[in-house]
Amino acid sequence: MIRLGPQIRLTRREVERFAKITDIEPVGIRTVEDLESYVARCKAHYWGVSNETRFLHWLIDREVARCRQAA
Repeated sequence: MIRLGPQIRLTRREVERFAKITDIEPVGIRTVEDLESYVARCKAHYWGVSNETRFLHWLIDREVARCRQAA
Protein backbone atom coordinates (compact mmCIF):
# COMPACT_ATOMS: atom_id res chain seq x y z
CA MET A 1 0.00 0.00 0.00
CA ILE A 2 1.29 3.40 -0.93
CA ARG A 3 0.20 6.23 1.34
CA LEU A 4 0.31 9.94 0.66
CA GLY A 5 -1.45 11.82 3.44
CA PRO A 6 -5.03 10.56 3.70
CA GLN A 7 -4.87 8.94 0.25
CA ILE A 8 -3.81 5.32 -0.25
CA ARG A 9 -3.21 3.14 -3.26
CA LEU A 10 -3.02 -0.63 -3.26
CA THR A 11 -0.16 -2.08 -5.25
CA ARG A 12 -0.89 -4.45 -8.12
CA ARG A 13 0.29 -7.38 -5.98
CA GLU A 14 -2.03 -6.41 -3.11
CA VAL A 15 -4.99 -6.11 -5.48
CA GLU A 16 -4.18 -9.56 -6.87
CA ARG A 17 -3.93 -11.09 -3.38
CA PHE A 18 -7.22 -9.57 -2.20
CA ALA A 19 -8.96 -10.70 -5.40
CA LYS A 20 -7.53 -14.21 -5.06
CA ILE A 21 -8.57 -14.54 -1.41
CA THR A 22 -12.05 -13.02 -1.69
CA ASP A 23 -12.92 -13.40 -5.40
CA ILE A 24 -14.08 -9.76 -5.11
CA GLU A 25 -12.01 -7.17 -6.94
CA PRO A 26 -10.91 -4.27 -4.69
CA VAL A 27 -11.77 -1.26 -6.88
CA GLY A 28 -12.08 2.39 -5.92
CA ILE A 29 -10.03 2.10 -2.75
CA ARG A 30 -8.53 5.52 -2.16
CA THR A 31 -8.65 5.88 1.63
CA VAL A 32 -8.26 3.66 4.67
CA GLU A 33 -12.02 3.97 5.15
CA ASP A 34 -12.55 2.59 1.62
CA LEU A 35 -10.32 -0.36 2.49
CA GLU A 36 -12.25 -0.97 5.72
CA SER A 37 -15.53 -0.80 3.78
CA TYR A 38 -14.21 -3.31 1.23
CA VAL A 39 -13.17 -5.69 4.02
CA ALA A 40 -16.59 -5.35 5.68
CA ARG A 41 -18.32 -6.14 2.35
CA CYS A 42 -16.14 -9.21 1.86
CA LYS A 43 -16.75 -10.48 5.37
CA ALA A 44 -20.50 -9.87 5.01
CA HIS A 45 -20.50 -11.77 1.72
CA TYR A 46 -18.68 -14.70 3.33
CA TRP A 47 -20.46 -14.82 6.65
CA GLY A 48 -20.81 -17.74 9.03
CA VAL A 49 -19.15 -19.52 11.91
CA SER A 50 -17.56 -22.47 10.15
CA ASN A 51 -13.84 -23.08 10.39
CA GLU A 52 -13.50 -22.22 6.70
CA THR A 53 -15.24 -18.87 7.13
CA ARG A 54 -13.17 -17.98 10.18
CA PHE A 55 -10.03 -18.92 8.26
CA LEU A 56 -11.08 -16.73 5.30
CA HIS A 57 -11.74 -13.79 7.64
CA TRP A 58 -8.32 -14.36 9.20
CA LEU A 59 -6.70 -14.32 5.73
CA ILE A 60 -8.44 -11.05 4.91
CA ASP A 61 -7.32 -9.50 8.21
CA ARG A 62 -3.76 -10.71 7.62
CA GLU A 63 -3.65 -9.04 4.20
CA VAL A 64 -4.96 -5.78 5.65
CA ALA A 65 -2.28 -5.94 8.35
CA ARG A 66 0.37 -6.49 5.65
CA CYS A 67 -0.89 -3.47 3.74
CA ARG A 68 -0.86 -1.24 6.81
CA GLN A 69 2.60 -2.45 7.76
CA ALA A 70 3.95 -1.59 4.33
CA ALA A 71 2.54 1.96 4.37
